Amino acid sequence: MNDKKIMNRAADNIRILAASMVEKAKSGHPGGAMGGADFINVLFSEFMVWDPDNLTWEGRDRFFLDPGHMSPMLYSALALQGKFTIDELKQFRQWESPTPGHPERDVKRGVENTSGPLGQGHTFAAGAAVAEKFLQAKLGSEVIKHKIYAYISDGGVQEEISQGVGRIAGNLGLNNLIMFYDSNDIQLSTECNVVMNEDTAAKYKAWGWNVVTIDGNDPDAIRQALTDAQKEEERPTLIIGKTIMGKGALKEDGSSYEHSIKTHGAPLGGEAYVNTIKNLGGDPENPFVIFPEVEKLYADRAEELRKIVAERHAEEEAWAKANPEKAELMKEWFSGNAPKVDWSVVSQKEGSATRAASAACLGALAEQVPNMVCSSADLSNSDKTDGFLKKTHSIVRGDFSGAFFQAGVSELTMACMCIGMYLHGGVIPACGTFFVFSDYMKPAVRMAALMEVPIKFIWTHDAFRVGEDGPTHEPVEQEAQIRLMEKLKNHHGKDSVRVFRPADADETTVCWAMAMENMETPTALIFSRQNVAKLPAGNDYEQARKGAYIVAGSDEDFDVILLADGSEVSTLVAGAELLRKDGVKIRIVSVPSEGLFRTQSKEYQESILPAGSKIFGMTAGLPVTLEGLVGANGKVFGMPSFGFSAPYKVLDEKLGYTAENVYKQVKDLLK
Repeated sequence: MNDKKIMNRAADNIRILAASMVEKAKSGHPGGAMGGADFINVLFSEFMVWDPDNLTWEGRDRFFLDPGHMSPMLYSALALQGKFTIDELKQFRQWESPTPGHPERDVKRGVENTSGPLGQGHTFAAGAAVAEKFLQAKLGSEVIKHKIYAYISDGGVQEEISQGVGRIAGNLGLNNLIMFYDSNDIQLSTECNVVMNEDTAAKYKAWGWNVVTIDGNDPDAIRQALTDAQKEEERPTLIIGKTIMGKGALKEDGSSYEHSIKTHGAPLGGEAYVNTIKNLGGDPENPFVIFPEVEKLYADRAEELRKIVAERHAEEEAWAKANPEKAELMKEWFSGNAPKVDWSVVSQKEGSATRAASAACLGALAEQVPNMVCSSADLSNSDKTDGFLKKTHSIVRGDFSGAFFQAGVSELTMACMCIGMYLHGGVIPACGTFFVFSDYMKPAVRMAALMEVPIKFIWTHDAFRVGEDGPTHEPVEQEAQIRLMEKLKNHHGKDSVRVFRPADADETTVCWAMAMENMETPTALIFSRQNVAKLPAGNDYEQARKGAYIVAGSDEDFDVILLADGSEVSTLVAGAELLRKDGVKIRIVSVPSEGLFRTQSKEYQESILPAGSKIFGMTAGLPVTLEGLVGANGKVFGMPSFGFSAPYKVLDEKLGYTAENVYKQVKDLLK
């Protein structure tokens, strides 16, 4: 146990660095970082276990920051560990700096997650806690035994996602999850009592959490709460720390600046900053300093960790010798490599819905990829993720040996927890729901893309053919939205999301194969509710790996190209039969992934869609979905409005998704 005087000194050091980072950048949030410094200091200097010489060690404790605007606190605390330099702190929020305004995942520097919109960070943490329990069930507690720590703020508690993750974590009894709630009662524009008047402790207790309330700026109270939380065997723990926003801050006249809304989201400024740094024991002329006694505190902790970790590594080596097969599995699972899958075992029923075809693929994955977890937001028997569930069982409290995560009706929470499973390492997550409900998931999809998390999003009921459920459940604009993200590049110059909408059952198998091979970005798989006719005989489905390919009528002297993805390809095939009777020469192109097609050589793209060709595109989504492929010399028939409530075959007829309308539209184009 460290002396309280040195602990307060170290926390003040974090406060000085955090306030100075914001001051130098002329941008940022100092108040929360200053208030949370005590907790982060106790956690990092006394409790968290990591390997100072191997920061990606699988057995490390993990820390997930939810309020990313408090990044100065995290960077400063990590600087005390030697993971960031003083010069890097000085570059806070600057071009190409490793200290951006909100933390971006960099495990080698101790940043486990990109902190995006409030609420997602602690949900990632809960997902990581599930992943640890899952891997523990597969590999054993001798080698998988660590804690997941999360840090949440008033804003994170207010975000709706906190309801979902609070419920799930409590229901599953995630005792390996310890969350600190920085309860300072101040937010960006108001005091919290203006917008919330709830008993947060009672709420979490009702969900099944262990809840304690402490003085969040008292290192002794923090230490005791963490000690007790580590001993908890049945429940996740919420430590409500009553903290002081802008702790130690003074105004220009030397009076207290603590607990002020103004310190939340702006530099302290001028004499207020100078007075604050002096009050905290720093030098305003040279504030970017790690005090010698604080440097020693963290150096001593590093040596303690080396001894702790040496024992852990010895245990791991003994375990590996006694369990060579499991050791090999663990090595492979944490490698980040794509799993090996024998897709030849998948037998598809001709003419089935692509959601059913997806179920067949998921059944094979459940049997062949033991570190895969599949989830559904209470729709497994409809989005057909039950193809996976039928080969395993659900994860439940006290038994994490299953591989199906039942999230309940909470699409955003489900997506974020699945992302957290991947961030933990060792797990390949997939999650499903109806395509129209992807709207709930967009913030998570975006964060997965930013972090390059290869999660598999399974979206079914892909169009107005949901039918009788009506326009509330019929996606129209959703494909255009995800295809826009497909055009967005990540930091490595690759498409931020890979999107597949297969045209029939066999194309579904190839798309699933590509999804499982993609370990660099998220993959979106979009499937039909209704049965879809098989593509023409002799089709080479492996060509789908190029994103777009010819599925029928490859005449060199074609009159028109018919182009679509998903269910509409079979409609074009039917329309082509009518056109051929009039002597029209047709080429039909299936485009399961425009993004993948755009990565092919210019020569290949030209061979499929020659410049100047007349092209007719059909989509059940917004016409813009295909306009980039069809070009100015063609036309797109799409949905210009929301859908309607009626049987899907009636909607096909009424809305023009028929062979006869394809014939009419193409004849008009060729005039």
